Amino acid sequence: MVAKVSHASDNKTMFEIYRESDYNRAFHFVFFTDLDEHNRGKEIARAAAGETVFHGFVGDDRKEAARAEVAAIVDELNAMDEDTAGMPDGEIQRRLGQFLVP
Repeated sequence: MVAKVSHASDNKTMFEIYRESDYNRAFHFVFFTDLDEHNRGKEIARAAAGETVFHGFVGDDRKEAARAEVAAIVDELNAMDEDTAGMPDGEIQRRLGQFLVP
């Protein structure tokens, strides 16, 4: 996965919800433009090594509210039984619909 880091003029931020592929299989999320020089490489590598659950762009004007909803989704996924954990794309799309931009 190659992350396109948005520029200020884009007014949107790329994010990804992913699941670790190791034994832990925990769900995580990352907002790529929030990464700084100290953690950029490590966080992108972690996301790339995992299984993408959902990704997209959120409007910068709604980013904090979007982050809260993404965090809630990830918390729900991590609370599920490890073997059956998952959420249909349509459900994630519905819950994040007010924040997503093309």
